[in-house]
This record gives sequence, structure tokens and C-alpha cells, in this order.
Amino acid sequence: MTTGATLPTTSASPTARQVWTRTRGIALALAVLVAGAVVLALVRSDTRHGALDPRSADPRGSRAVAELLADRGVDTRTVTTLDDARAAAGPDTTLLVAVPDLLTDRQQALLHSTTAASGGRTLLVAPGGASVEGLAPGVSADPVTSFDTTLSPDCPLPAARRAGDADTGGIRYTVTSPDAEACYPSRRLPTLVRIPDTTGDGDTVVLGSSDILVNEHLDEQGNASLALQLLGSRPHLVWYLPSLSDTSATDNDDGRRGFFDLLPSGWLWGTLQLFIAAALAALWRARRLGPLVPERLPVAIRASETVEGRARLYRKADARDRAASALRSTTRTRLAPLVGVPVSQAHSPEALLPALSAHLHQDGQPLHSLLFGPPPGDDAALIALTDQLDALEREVRRP
Repeated sequence: MTTGATLPTTSASPTARQVWTRTRGIALALAVLVAGAVVLALVRSDTRHGALDPRSADPRGSRAVAELLADRGVDTRTVTTLDDARAAAGPDTTLLVAVPDLLTDRQQALLHSTTAASGGRTLLVAPGGASVEGLAPGVSADPVTSFDTTLSPDCPLPAARRAGDADTGGIRYTVTSPDAEACYPSRRLPTLVRIPDTTGDGDTVVLGSSDILVNEHLDEQGNASLALQLLGSRPHLVWYLPSLSDTSATDNDDGRRGFFDLLPSGWLWGTLQLFIAAALAALWRARRLGPLVPERLPVAIRASETVEGRARLYRKADARDRAASALRSTTRTRLAPLVGVPVSQAHSPEALLPALSAHLHQDGQPLHSLLFGPPPGDDAALIALTDQLDALEREVRRP
């Protein structure tokens, strides 16, 4: 005879339908946001470009200066690859490099070798220490930027003297080239440097800030005058916007780049910092750092409230199987002593059912289905099971 029986085990884990019901609102909101972003991007893609783009009418774009140059007979062409920029370099061309720091060491070397012998003008917009030394030898970037935005020329460069004060405050430079013209100083270090070529009529201009070129600042101070003189000295202007899709950025011969090669180093460090912050936040918010420890309740709670609370949890989780198992287990525990069966054998059908059948003088098959049967299929069946168990206990207790 078996002295014990294994109770039916069921899972209280939420089903796929329950998970979908709880998260569909968030999923719908995310879908709407993504759809809205796509539509907005499509609608505005033909009019919006990046910062410092001569096709862009945005506040940080440079369409205004390009149109002013066009009125003076200077044509502007935008390129995004190093090969196009090198091919366009010439004595009658001004080559503007919008974001020199995006160029790799190899690209800088190739570009400098081309522009140094072209006889034209190369304008570098706010190059930092990563690029200015490679594109403009004899010039290095100071780590401390200018505290003032608007500066005075304080140099003999004709374009600067005619423009007067301008918003050139930005990166400051240290100049070692003896032929360089240093203008718009901030605490003795210039923010605009012109380096003439030693073998021709060309030159390289290093500009510490892009403010004189953008739409929102073009009409301030002498920004427009300085920008037109720097960019309009030749009949052709090539506006080079370095692009991550440019295959010349790689040092590999096959021109292929990995995903992480396309990410700036700042993004990788930022992702690592966010990961560490998330781990620390999870550790801080953790409630259980060890096994569960039972504690006495701080206040006495009525049994009816406990039953009602647990019933609501079962209903919220749609756990009729666990509710039915708890009801049957409790009923068997109370019935066993009434029919002379030890509590340790209350959950054994072989020990409990014969004693109940002899006490009630009825077949044991309905009792087996009632006390050890399958879980109910719906709420109505669960209520019916509760009533039947209650009726069975009353009948057993009847003298």
C-alpha cells in the first residue's frame, strides 16, 4: 500500500495570451512611435540635411552662404567621398573640409598630398588635434577652447581686416610655421590661421569654429563678409562632407570595414558606461540577495482577508488549477482525522478513499473524482467544486 501520493503540480507562469494582453499597449505605442518617425523622416528628407551642409536651410545648415556665393559667380558642389574631393582640387578651386576629425590617418595623408600641390585653397572647419597636424603641418590644437565667441582680427590678413569682428571663437591653435598668418586671437592663441603654400599660390586656412558658415549666425558681426572672402577667392567651391560610407576610410586593401569600425570610439565608451550604470542600478534595486527568510507578520490579519487576497491573486493569474489543488488538499487534511486516517496519509487515495466510502456508505469513484480529479476548466466549474467539497465535509461531520 502506498503511504503517500504526489499532488498534481501546475505552473503559475503566465501564458502567451496573458503576456500579450499585458504588453500589447506598450507594443502598440512603440509601433506608433516608429511609424511616426519613419513618416516624419520621409516627409522632411528632401528639405533637411546634416549640419554644415550647403543644401540645408536648417539653422545649423549652410545654404545661405552657398546662395550668396552663387550670386557672386562662385559655384558650389557637394561631395561625400575622398576620391571626389581629391579629383576636384585645383588652382581655381576652394576645397572646404566640413568635419576633418572624421577622416582617418590614411585619408588625411592622401588629402594633404593632393591639396599641397594643387595651388588652390583648402579650408579646414574646426579641426581638432586628431586631424589638424596631419592636414596643416605646423599647426596644433590647444586643449582649451576660446571663452569668447566674438573676436577681433588683430592680424594683417586683408580678409580679416575687412570683415572686422567675427564669431570665430572655438578651437584655439598653436602655430610653429614661420609664414603662417594668425588671426582672431583668444588669450594670445589664434582661432583662424592661414598657411601659404611654399611652392605655389595655394594656401590652407584653419578655422576654429563653424559659426561664420551656418545660417543662424551668418548675418551677425562680420561673419558673412569673412565667409564670403574665405570661400569666394576662387570661382569653384567644393564642399567636402566626410561620410562613413566612404570606402577610402579603411586601411584594408579590399575596402571592407566591420560594424565596430564604423562606430566612433566615443559611442563604444558610452555604451560601456551605460552597461555599468545599468548593472549598478540593478544591484541597488535588488530586494533579495539571498534565500527567502520567513518573518512574523507585523500585524494580525483576519483569515477571511488572507483567503480573499489569495483568491484574487489566483483569479488575476488565471490559476484555477492551483486554486482547486489548494481547496482539495485542505479538505483532505480536515477529512482524514474524521474518518480515522492519519494526517500523514490524507493525500493518499488508497488510504483516504476506502475510509470515506465506509463512513458514507457510497461508491468511492465519485469521491476520487471530487478529491483527486483534474483541475476545473472554467470559473463555474471551480465554484461547483468548492460547493461539492463543502457539502462533502458537512456530510462527514454530521452525527
